[in-house]
Amino acid sequence: MPAGHPTGKSALQSRSRLTLSLSLLLPLATLGACSGIGFPGVYQINVEQGNIVNQEMVDQLTPQMTRRQVRFVLGTPIIEDTFNAARWDYVYVVRLGNENLSRSQLTVVFEGDILVDVEGDLVSENWPEKKAETEGS
Repeated sequence: MPAGHPTGKSALQSRSRLTLSLSLLLPLATLGACSGIGFPGVYQINVEQGNIVNQEMVDQLTPQMTRRQVRFVLGTPIIEDTFNAARWDYVYVVRLGNENLSRSQLTVVFEGDILVDVEGDLVSENWPEKKAETEGS
């Protein structure tokens, strides 16, 4: 027998291991290639996270409101920073899968217990309203 031709039980085992390895790797490689595509026909729901804050709610905010009044109008903030107790953040995000469909943010700033500033998507540029400023004068 020539030395270059393996025969017997060990050659048969190495071939079966090779075919087993290839038969496992081929489906895994195929699934890995399709992972970015997603399954067709799978329904994905819109996921809403955070505080729903609308224009009417923001329009009710006036300077000199207390924290309790702001919490009554806007609800409990999603983020109360432990390092900055004077700031509350209201964030609202709508997602479809990994894609953001919409995002809104509102930041409320206090001095002590009194509302002094509101920043965000729904706030007009001249907040506080000029009516509130002229009433105080």
